[in-house]
Amino acid sequence: MKVVAFSGSARKGGNTAIMIRRVLDVLEAEGIDTELVELAGKKAQGCTACLKCRQEKDRRCHGRDDAINECIVKMDEADGVIIGSPVYFGDVSSETKALIDRAGYVARANAGMMDRKVGAAVVAVRRAGALHALDTITHFFFPLNMLVPGSSYWNLGIGGPAGEVEDDAEGMATMEALGRNMAWLLKLTALER
Repeated sequence: MKVVAFSGSARKGGNTAIMIRRVLDVLEAEGIDTELVELAGKKAQGCTACLKCRQEKDRRCHGRDDAINECIVKMDEADGVIIGSPVYFGDVSSETKALIDRAGYVARANAGMMDRKVGAAVVAVRRAGALHALDTITHFFFPLNMLVPGSSYWNLGIGGPAGEVEDDAEGMATMEALGRNMAWLLKLTALER
């Protein structure tokens, strides 16, 4: 089993990646392979609505040639997907939105591509907008027939400067609970996949 996680933060190694890493540590302790992909410094552009993914049905985006196609391949090969984002003006970052839109279009064009994979959202927030950002990411999972585990609270951590999220004890405990629940669901669904 493998989980691939994407940090949509423009800041490499920042609060979003720190929280995702906490989830991945729990998954690894449960014997699940993990990979963290940080979009920081990579080109990640939005969908052009060319609809070639629907014509070609080859599990890739044809409208852009950037880091998103690599992410789509990794999602396709994984059993679980984590998408994390900082909150920018009350929602996800533009890199995260590009990933959601383009991977979502490709997955919808290729029936069953994401069926019963486990998906989880993680959000880093300084002050406000976390629930809206969580909702945006979760809206990626549901129409793709994915399974979404809960946690002990909303999957968010509070912090401004890089690393400050580690001081949010409740946020870090929430990431650990998310990792345990995701591992349990992955093991359960492995019997059906």
